[in-house]
This record gives sequence, C-alpha cells and structure tokens, in this order.
Amino acid sequence: MFFALGGALLVADGVPTLNIETGCRAAAKMGDRLSLDESLRQCLSDEKRARSELEKQWSQFPPALRQRCVATTETGGDPSYVEVLVCLQMGVDAAQMEKR
Repeated sequence: MFFALGGALLVADGVPTLNIETGCRAAAKMGDRLSLDESLRQCLSDEKRARSELEKQWSQFPPALRQRCVATTETGGDPSYVEVLVCLQMGVDAAQMEKR
C-alpha cells in the first residue's frame, strides 16, 4: 500500500500490491521460444515467487531502500516484484561493500 504526502511516496509496512499482469503480458508478446500462454504463465509464476520472497524478507530491508525500490519499479514501466526484490538485494549488497 502506498501513501502520498507532500509529493513523497511512502511505502506501508507490508509488501505493496503491484499490477504485474500488464508487464507479464507485454513480456510474453516479445518472447519467441514459448507460446504466448506459456510465457505469460511463466512470468506470472516468477512474479508470484518474488512476491513470496519479499513477504518473507520485507522487514529486513531498510524502509528508505524499500521506498526507493518500489518507486523505481513504478517509474517509466510496468511494476515488477522481481525488480523490487533484485533492487533490494543489490541495495543491501552495495551498503555492505561501502562498509568495507
């Protein structure tokens, strides 16, 4: 869930609900190895697995990083749980590298 206050996007305590179907449909149309239905099914499955991982790990990520990653995935394209998860993992890795 998101709240906008003074132009800032705030991410609630839980994993936000993203509209992943539009992005999966677009990705499935670009695929050429699998049928459209199979590509769509695979994409939706990947997104559901990523959301499940996010639900397990969400509270472990810093709130500012969560906010930035969710805002990034919604900017200029279709939102994706896979993108949010990768962004969060990379953000944590980058922070750990800076500490070294």
